[in-house]
Amino acid sequence: MITETISRVDVTPAALEVIEKLRAENGPLMFHQSGGCCDGSSPMCYAQGDFIIGSSDVWLGQIDSCDFWMSGDQFEYWKHTHLTIDVTPGRGASFSLEIPLGVRFLIRSRLFTEDEFAHLTPIRIGNE
Repeated sequence: MITETISRVDVTPAALEVIEKLRAENGPLMFHQSGGCCDGSSPMCYAQGDFIIGSSDVWLGQIDSCDFWMSGDQFEYWKHTHLTIDVTPGRGASFSLEIPLGVRFLIRSRLFTEDEFAHLTPIRIGNE
């Protein structure tokens, strides 16, 4: 039986290394996932404040002190899913901060168990 709060989003050690490098170059960071429906989708990494959070965006939590947001429509697809942010070699087609490093962030996912789902970190909608 789970008694602690379960995170909706986590990060791999490889992605942490990239986040630390980007933070050193750009200051505080944030992530936003606006598209994609499965493993391999790429969240965007921005300098904090460079992406305006909409009233329907959903805050899932933090990874390495970076807020992780998802569009409300996208959240409907992913709300039963634990997300792990990873990094892979290659160049994504976006304006995400990691692109010049020759890597891209990506999502790996799995469904929550029933017990985990009952103990999830609360979400936040928009700029509440």
